[in-house]
Amino acid sequence: MTVETSTAHESGVAPADRPDNAWSVMQRFYKAEAAYVAAGGYGKAGYDRVAAYLDPEVVLHQAPGLPFTGTGAWRGRDGMERFLAIFSELWESMEFLDQEHWGDDDTVVVRNRVRFRARATGREIETWILQVVTVRDGRMLECRPFYWDPAGVAEASAPASQDRPNPGQRHDPPAPTG
Repeated sequence: MTVETSTAHESGVAPADRPDNAWSVMQRFYKAEAAYVAAGGYGKAGYDRVAAYLDPEVVLHQAPGLPFTGTGAWRGRDGMERFLAIFSELWESMEFLDQEHWGDDDTVVVRNRVRFRARATGREIETWILQVVTVRDGRMLECRPFYWDPAGVAEASAPASQDRPNPGQRHDPPAPTG
């Protein structure tokens, strides 16, 4: 099992990784996903770069309660495109600040510290997302994200008329012990 950390300032490629292992695939996917969101998403950005890292049978499992989770499961490349269309309407940017990962060729667990900026309000939130990802033949097959602060993420993406106290507040998980 590999354990590595990186920050947004590193090159983004672990030298010993095979180009088709789970972490390498996710690094390229994250870069393509962030570029797609920043360009405005559906109808404004090309989806081919994102789709290149997705297995035709990809499934994204989202927990309920966030404005972009929909029915909970987004299936296939078309489903992922529909998910990213909604996600891109809400967020104008997503910046990966820190990443730590554990895994092997087929599965990776990634702990991301992410900064989102809401498209409608410009509000930002820094939060953690833990993802369990499997790959097949160098493409993402399944992804299960777990948001540290779903209420904070929902609040930051809410329209200005739904403001609540402390928008954009940083929400950190407790430091690991042991």
